[in-house]
Amino acid sequence: MKLRYIAEQVKKDLNHKMVFVGGPRQVGKTTLAKMMLGEEGVYLNWDVSQHREIILEHEIPEASMIVFDEIHKYKSWRTYLKGIFDLHGNNRKILVTGSARLDYYRHGGDSLQGRYHYLRMLPLSAFELGISNKEDLRQLLLLGGFPEPFFSGSEKFLKRWSREYRMRMVQEDIVSLENTTLLQKIELMILRLPHLTGSPLSVNALREDLNVSHKSASSWLEILERLYAIFRLPPFESNLLRAVKKEQKHYHFDWTQIRDEGAKFENMIALHLLKWVYWLQDTEGRNIELRYFRDIDGREIDFLIIEDDSPTLCIECKIKDENPTQAMKYFINKFPDCKAWHITLEGKKDVNTKEGIRIAPAEKFLANLV
Repeated sequence: MKLRYIAEQVKKDLNHKMVFVGGPRQVGKTTLAKMMLGEEGVYLNWDVSQHREIILEHEIPEASMIVFDEIHKYKSWRTYLKGIFDLHGNNRKILVTGSARLDYYRHGGDSLQGRYHYLRMLPLSAFELGISNKEDLRQLLLLGGFPEPFFSGSEKFLKRWSREYRMRMVQEDIVSLENTTLLQKIELMILRLPHLTGSPLSVNALREDLNVSHKSASSWLEILERLYAIFRLPPFESNLLRAVKKEQKHYHFDWTQIRDEGAKFENMIALHLLKWVYWLQDTEGRNIELRYFRDIDGREIDFLIIEDDSPTLCIECKIKDENPTQAMKYFINKFPDCKAWHITLEGKKDVNTKEGIRIAPAEKFLANLV
């Protein structure tokens, strides 16, 4: 099996520090780690009782490389890893993987600052799969970017996998993070959110739908973000614009949950952009973000790439060939250095407008990412 896109960076970083790899469950982190271990490496998973005993007893086998999987579920994991690295960091490579945001769980307790590099591993993308035509892009849109359902090639398998995935997230991951008896309510939220994808998300409206407190709804959304179930995008603010300031949009790491084709396509592009942004943040340290634009007059652009507080790229997603929106023309008039792409799922146009907007098939745009 081919190594995933972060493999070479992991190898380089392991020569200097511990490496933390976070990402959604079943995205391929464990497979990657085991492929990189070699014959002299040791794999320890906190969820396996025998492995947990080894960790708790501090009986780490002699090995040139150690992989700790899901160790963030151990209350004292920071102190534990700090001790391992300080004692053996010069002669052992240490790789830590987890299905949650390890950058979040590092806060508090004994600091691990300066002892690790953090990389985020996201689902398969058009670039990673070498997709260059509409038929293959349609297949990716249909089956999603998680390796198991995508390589199955089966929509029936996908539906079973997606249902089991959601149940495990609720019954295992969320239980480990949230002391709550309202798991059915959380699962209802997970089922409700795909219908709201791509639109400004009102926590108040969501909590009314679920008949829970605003605090609970907000807390559950944060948990879903930590578990790489969803991600939220803030709006872009500037003195040149009368932009909205608080309304966030949300998207899913598994876009196959979304029924509306337009929203599903937009979500797929959002995740491709997020994967690219994370890659540039994690490997180059660039001050780059993914946002969207909406102003009080109703003008909206699906996605903006912001670097050093300035917009460098704006992207609008459509199913078929259409003319660029007035909102995009307005925006690039305000920010003439910002490149603009109007990408389509089914369209065949590949032209530049007089305003400098590139109208192109989505596969052309995605080939420039990671």
